[in-house]
Amino acid sequence: MRITSTIARSGLTVAAAAALPLALAAPAAHASGITVTTEGSTVTATTTACTNGGNGSLLAAGQADFAQGRQMALTSGSTTWTGVSSGTYTVVVVCSDHSTAGTQSVTVSASPTISATSSPLGGVRGGLGGASEDFGTLTYAAGGTMVAAAVAGGIWYLRRRRA
Repeated sequence: MRITSTIARSGLTVAAAAALPLALAAPAAHASGITVTTEGSTVTATTTACTNGGNGSLLAAGQADFAQGRQMALTSGSTTWTGVSSGTYTVVVVCSDHSTAGTQSVTVSASPTISATSSPLGGVRGGLGGASEDFGTLTYAAGGTMVAAAVAGGIWYLRRRRA
């Protein structure tokens, strides 16, 4: 009897161990009818419940009504919000027949990504001196005069120190 119960228990353990990877690999069920994903500062909601279109609303903390959130129209069953700041939000999708496809909470943890669209021209513009783009004869003459005045002032100062 003792051997039989040990074999039965080990059989259950093996069966549970075999079923565990299958349970973990299965996609998560979305009982709310929508799937919400985040990537950086972008939130995307997808649903198959709204065959005739609808709207999605991204509600921040303290917003309880669909109309208070950032609303976007569904395109091919999905909608996307970009430039979303860090925080916890609630996504609500309402179909065009005014039925709610689903509600789901989402946490955005990345700040918006800033990308440059063009390269800056010229050097660094760090104040009045760096803002000048006129490099004509007058600019060079004025710069040369200032350098000469600085050299003459330095020589005059050093000669007065010796005396």
